[in-house]
Amino acid sequence: MMREFWKSAGLHLVTHRADGWLAPTPDYVRAYLTRPEVHPIDTSCAREIALHEALIEEPALAVSEETLGALADPDAADNYRAVLGFRDLLLEAGTLEEAYLRIARSGRIALPPVFLDQLVHLILRNALSGTTDPMRLRAAEIFFRAQTASTDGGRVMLADEEIVEMRSAKVQETGLAQLLASTGTPLRQVSLDVLSQENAGIYWDRSDRFDTVIDFRFGQPAPDAFARVLEIWLQHLLGLETRITAVGEIKDKNWRWHIGLDREANAILNALYEGQDPGLDARARIVGLFRMQIRDDSRVLDRVRGAPVYLGLAMSPAKRVLMKPQNLIANLPLRVAT
Repeated sequence: MMREFWKSAGLHLVTHRADGWLAPTPDYVRAYLTRPEVHPIDTSCAREIALHEALIEEPALAVSEETLGALADPDAADNYRAVLGFRDLLLEAGTLEEAYLRIARSGRIALPPVFLDQLVHLILRNALSGTTDPMRLRAAEIFFRAQTASTDGGRVMLADEEIVEMRSAKVQETGLAQLLASTGTPLRQVSLDVLSQENAGIYWDRSDRFDTVIDFRFGQPAPDAFARVLEIWLQHLLGLETRITAVGEIKDKNWRWHIGLDREANAILNALYEGQDPGLDARARIVGLFRMQIRDDSRVLDRVRGAPVYLGLAMSPAKRVLMKPQNLIANLPLRVAT
């Protein structure tokens, strides 16, 4: 049975268009104007306070560079530039999905990484509405939250990096820590439970705590769940129908195309594709391999038509998994921009 999840994504702050995409609202922009980086503090100058009040009243208000340059605190001015640049992109694009596609296709990401992660979080919350499988939702967290990998005992356990750091007392004042506090959940009571088919129901009440662990070994449910999320992601953003399956390795003498879902995987797959040996350590850092078939061949480049596209997800030498879902959008072998 489907239940509510990811309330922190902010779905209540946007509106649904008839095509299923999300349109930003004044309240959605206001949420960024209340972030600590731009909210006035006791030492803020009168101009900064006046600017903030004006934007809260009218979030779409045009703000000149002259106005920003007049702020006493140059750091505050830079923070406003980041928020207002994001706002302008959203308003020009008209939807969160279109804004994301423009970012992914531009090849240049000028947004703060947290803004991009939040955009992915909300788009996925929309795309996954109606999902009844908690394993898919947990696997989807990889799209917008860094993971820490543990490979002890031959398993590939992925846990939320921020939760792991908080439990290690390395990070105390984070947005997630504040979210946990707001729900009355003391950090010392946060437990990291391995999500399985048997206990998957625990996810619903904990979805905004990001405190479950998944076994990402080939053959386990999590990679298959991740593949289903990849399919939904491509269908939602591009109307592209695909079939994606987890594979243990790439055995293909006619290998034509691949996409690294992160920087590490991209480098490793490039080396393998070119016939080079990246080394045992690099090979061991691959945490997931996938075979993607694009159903409509007419949309595929001639040299890739009829052939699979291989996808890879890897961890860094420090065992950090940082997916870049924009890589998938930007590097598909499609004939024309979709």
